[in-house]
Amino acid sequence: MSTYTQIIYQIVFSTKFRERTLTNPGREELFKYITGLLENKKCHLFRINGVEDHIHIVTDLHPSISLSSLVKDIKLASTEYIKRNKLFSAFIGWQEGYGAFTYSIKEKDRLIEYVKNQEEHHRIRTYREEYLKMLQEHGIEYNEKYPL
Repeated sequence: MSTYTQIIYQIVFSTKFRERTLTNPGREELFKYITGLLENKKCHLFRINGVEDHIHIVTDLHPSISLSSLVKDIKLASTEYIKRNKLFSAFIGWQEGYGAFTYSIKEKDRLIEYVKNQEEHHRIRTYREEYLKMLQEHGIEYNEKYPL
């Protein structure tokens, strides 16, 4: 019997201390590298984008991959890649945690468009405001004393 899944994740995480270190033109190279990581893990990437202090990844997960191991692998491998290639001179690492939100296939196009337009969204809303909104929309309880 085969395994069938259709779960779309939006994975969001920021730079350590939300430092604005993911500058252009290096971001596109970082996104290409992460795209390759996802392909190697047989995950289908729908969209990746971000701004100076965080990134969004819209992907499905291959059934053999756990979400936490995927995010850990992305963070570890991309940190090593950034440092080895001197992609962002001020980059010191990623934040400890991450957000992961699930969406139905019917929401895919809207979600892809949202992530595609990150620069535009962040002219109006900060990362913290955006992240709190995602937590609230998905009914996730959080403790305000922990940094987001």
